[in-house]
Amino acid sequence: MSQVTGLGTIWNLPNYAGELFTADATQTPLLSMAGGLTGGRMTENFEFPTAVLFDYPTPEQPEISEQASATAPAATHIAREQETNVVQIHQEVIDLTYVKQSNSGRMSGLNTAGQQANSGDEKAWQIQHRLVKIARDVEHTFLQGSYQKATAANVAGKTRGMLELCDNGTTIDAAGGTLTRAILQQLYREMANNGAFFNNMVMFAPAYLKQVVTDIYASLPGVNLPATRNVGGVNINQVETDFFNMGIVWSRFMSADTILVADVAHIAPVFQAVPGKGVLFEEELAKIGASDRLQIFGQLGLAHGPAFLHASITGLATQDVPTGGAGVQGTSAALTPQSSQSALMAATNEVLIALANEHGINLDGATNKEQRVELIRAAGAQ
Repeated sequence: MSQVTGLGTIWNLPNYAGELFTADATQTPLLSMAGGLTGGRMTENFEFPTAVLFDYPTPEQPEISEQASATAPAATHIAREQETNVVQIHQEVIDLTYVKQSNSGRMSGLNTAGQQANSGDEKAWQIQHRLVKIARDVEHTFLQGSYQKATAANVAGKTRGMLELCDNGTTIDAAGGTLTRAILQQLYREMANNGAFFNNMVMFAPAYLKQVVTDIYASLPGVNLPATRNVGGVNINQVETDFFNMGIVWSRFMSADTILVADVAHIAPVFQAVPGKGVLFEEELAKIGASDRLQIFGQLGLAHGPAFLHASITGLATQDVPTGGAGVQGTSAALTPQSSQSALMAATNEVLIALANEHGINLDGATNKEQRVELIRAAGAQ
């Protein structure tokens, strides 16, 4: 199936009988939580603030004598620094001939008596699904967007997404390792140490990693199982950590090897209105012949707060890792004794043992993963 560019006619936009389906993702969980395409904040400047940061000095014990206190010390002040993001343009054009709109009863393909064309009002159908396309583009941008500030009329503004934000904040590169409870605990700990507020935490995970998260937490002692004995399966959609409660959401817009832990209390879409028209509007374009030509136009960006509120893990394994036999040797190929501590901690104990065997590292006396990683890294340093 292809996308049609240019004029929509009865020949390149045929009607068919039958129910309409798409396998593409239409659920946009981050956008929905942030307020959707109808809620959020407003701006009258394409560049808008996301946070104003300041730091306190390192705490220390004062050492001021009575004599020294008689003379006031030098004045000190706390400086502030502003961080910003930008809105980006979303623009879709629909151009349908009068002939196309007049032939709603003409159908192509297999037809059976009594069936009706599935599109009906072609213009309304195209507008509806252009809006869905915009929502998909916004969801993708809010997660994966790469920042670019417009500096001239021919330079596009591009809003910064959550994962790029985390690259400059709290993030762990798993280097191909398996998602484990240990690496999740490390991420939560680093977020706490970096000053996260933990107001409304949500984890966004792709399909495989959502299953891994369920397996990790369902296997912990104390997980409540249904009283009935005729229902199987577990779906972990909320966890409690040492620092916060967190919802777990499956997102088809996340990269297969990445999870995002976001404080959605500090996330919102930012709209820039066109005077007299609104923030996401439909309007007719100049008519040059027998067709209806219109555009959907909007400008919006992402308010995400400071980077230390959120976190990510990237480079995770995207399929099950074998845990025995020759397969174990293969899973350690991406690791070396010089790999980062986070990458080694993300690996299974079986992979660590295989890695040690490959490099002749003696793990005698190591009874847990932390000790094995310490011995492997010590050998790598030598």
